[in-house]
Amino acid sequence: MARSQKVMKTRAAAKKFTFKFETGKTAIIPKGKYYPSEDIVFTKGPVPVRNPPKIRASIKPGCVLIMLAGRFRGKRVVCLKILKSGLLLVTGPYSVNGVPLRRVNQRYAIATSTFVPLDGIDVATIEDDFFKRDKVKKTKKTTEEQFFTTEPQPTVTSPERKAAQVKVDGQLVKNIAKVDMLEAYLKSKFSLSKADRPHAMKF
Repeated sequence: MARSQKVMKTRAAAKKFTFKFETGKTAIIPKGKYYPSEDIVFTKGPVPVRNPPKIRASIKPGCVLIMLAGRFRGKRVVCLKILKSGLLLVTGPYSVNGVPLRRVNQRYAIATSTFVPLDGIDVATIEDDFFKRDKVKKTKKTTEEQFFTTEPQPTVTSPERKAAQVKVDGQLVKNIAKVDMLEAYLKSKFSLSKADRPHAMKF
């Protein structure tokens, strides 16, 4: 009787070390006093789904935004679209203040009460895949001079992005010209002085 109880206890202890995940695979933790000689790869659970963030109610297509970070911080841009990833598609436009078509996180933008009409502007074909970078083949450095050269590689803008920028700017500039002083407002750069209180400002 004692022997059968001992056998049942060992079997129950062995079953405690087996864990099951939703993937259907089992990960067995090694039993014993010593670690195994080879690393055991444990299977993980399913990959969590990352949903796009919720956009603030003040940010809508046509709204003028103030950039807070990056190369164009302080510039005013026009929000054209909200992409599937949750990023904002904006432009200066490029012919007005030099800001091209780019994606912006809503955390780094202040929404203003100024709106630009987006009549005749088609950005349905511009999505996140539009901003993928082309893979550049790296050349092998054989000589000592090539190994120690630190010349930066120039970035080349694809003709597709240039054509899309010209197409968007052509109609957007016409819409901006319909509103008085709007072009000068987009050209001006946002800045704060010592006496300014940003928490009390109404944009």
